Amino acid sequence: MTAFADTDELCRRLDHAGYITEKSLAVSLMLMSQLNRPLLVEGDAGVGKTEIAKALASAYGCELIRLQCYEGLDVNAAVYEWNYQRQLLAIKMQETEASSVADKERHVFGESYLLRRPLLQAISRPSSPVLLIDEVDRADEEFEAYLLEVLADYQISIPELGTIKATSIPYVLLTSNGTRELSDALRRRCLYHYIDYPDYDKELRIVLKRIPGIEQRLAGQIVAFVQKLRKQELQKRPGTAETLDWAAALLKMNIASLDSNPVVIADTLVCLLKTREDQAAVPPAVSARLLAQSV
Repeated sequence: MTAFADTDELCRRLDHAGYITEKSLAVSLMLMSQLNRPLLVEGDAGVGKTEIAKALASAYGCELIRLQCYEGLDVNAAVYEWNYQRQLLAIKMQETEASSVADKERHVFGESYLLRRPLLQAISRPSSPVLLIDEVDRADEEFEAYLLEVLADYQISIPELGTIKATSIPYVLLTSNGTRELSDALRRRCLYHYIDYPDYDKELRIVLKRIPGIEQRLAGQIVAFVQKLRKQELQKRPGTAETLDWAAALLKMNIASLDSNPVVIADTLVCLLKTREDQAAVPPAVSARLLAQSV
């Protein structure tokens, strides 16, 4: 794993991995690794929070382990569970053996029958991985409390085996879309960074970086349109992910400029407007006006 001399070097490595960032985020990531503290990243969906973990793993040359959170997430899915089928098979095979019940129990509850889920995987690696706990706000408060305990000591207790302590401390990145208010305890445990929608210059750099073969002129028009679209009264403003999807779609449609084929371009706005209400809020007259202002 590579240690970075300063934030400029980290920014260059992230850029090489395809992620364009500001120095403030690079500082947060450096502190995360130097202090062994989790980093909580908040922002609207589609602004690039998950991509940070992917780029960071590439920059460090380490493994990325992802835990996708959802309502009802429990220990079996996030931490560990036993391989019950193999355990039952082992019990069946031991029926004719003369060993004691205690010995048989110790055998079937050995580590070879343990299925390691993301949290246990992350603290069991010989070298530090990047652990992405994605959309932590979607998990229940009970799981958040358990997660806080794991992140405090980087160890996990398994009744049948005892306490498993971390062989290496993972780089922990938590993301949140703000669908639920996180506890003060979790926020105190973490460093914090907020990602907003990018300005024109940054989003243009992202499009040119992530969409091979796109012309500067078309990329500039796309970004200008999306920037104007975000100022409309929308339920879900398009994020950078939607900008990239739209740019890729326009290239597939052989669109060289936003004033070249208005009918086809209007049809591709499904890449940006993701609800019925938002599509109604941007009728053809509005989209035509925004397109005209973007070329």
